[in-house]
Amino acid sequence: MATSGVVNFVQQGSGTPVILTHGLAASLHDWDDLLPELAESGYAGYALDLLGHGDSYKPAHARDYTFESVFEHFSAWIDSLPLADSLILIGHSLGGGLSLQYALRYPERVRALVLINPFYSIHQLPPILQLAFRRQLINTALIERTPYRLFRFFVDMSSVSFHVQSRETHILPEHIRYQTALDYTRASSGIYNIPRTLPDLTADLSRIHQPTLLLWGGHDQSLDPQSFPKIRDLLPNIVASHQFPICGHVPHQCHPEQLNPHVMRFLQVICKMSP
Repeated sequence: MATSGVVNFVQQGSGTPVILTHGLAASLHDWDDLLPELAESGYAGYALDLLGHGDSYKPAHARDYTFESVFEHFSAWIDSLPLADSLILIGHSLGGGLSLQYALRYPERVRALVLINPFYSIHQLPPILQLAFRRQLINTALIERTPYRLFRFFVDMSSVSFHVQSRETHILPEHIRYQTALDYTRASSGIYNIPRTLPDLTADLSRIHQPTLLLWGGHDQSLDPQSFPKIRDLLPNIVASHQFPICGHVPHQCHPEQLNPHVMRFLQVICKMSP
């Protein structure tokens, strides 16, 4: 299990520690809008590149890319930080699954959770992706040779969200599409073996009692949007939840001007409680 190596991360602000964790094939740049706002509001925000992503350590062998190896790398990084207080975990997609697993294993260390389109079961994936991820990817050469322009084409094609009732359309901003395609090219091809090793956390969700904020995009094409109301019903301490109707898998990038206030209000409530 590859858990050593460099963890690339950024830190802004001082105060209550907040850990921000991105999803599959993304990077710490997912949080470019939220991190400064946290710092300005009196929190110590930490955002990392997960194992195999961005500028963090990338193991050479596909077998080293499992949910458990990513989790151990993530957990060891948190252990290395000079943190005296319990943590607030903010996680998107795979980062949401890692945050849930961390709360299950180390409940005494976690003060609260913010989950954004969390990935907690492979059954959330469309059937064709469930089938694709059933086996380990052996030949990743094709992914490794995929140029930026092809990744950018697929990002552009999937960046449109349309709300039928209001007839409103939203397209991800240019700088977000650029960064998303760039993150795909920088990630190790081995990361696509991670989803098949994700443990189904559904049965364990009732054991997570930390106050939780749940946010999701109503037009998620990567994970079943109906799975988010399900987790809302299973987690026993949902303080608030909100669906962004004209948004897909990345509401923190699609509508940061709407999502960030939800996060900041929740954190204000949490920090008024006894730690």
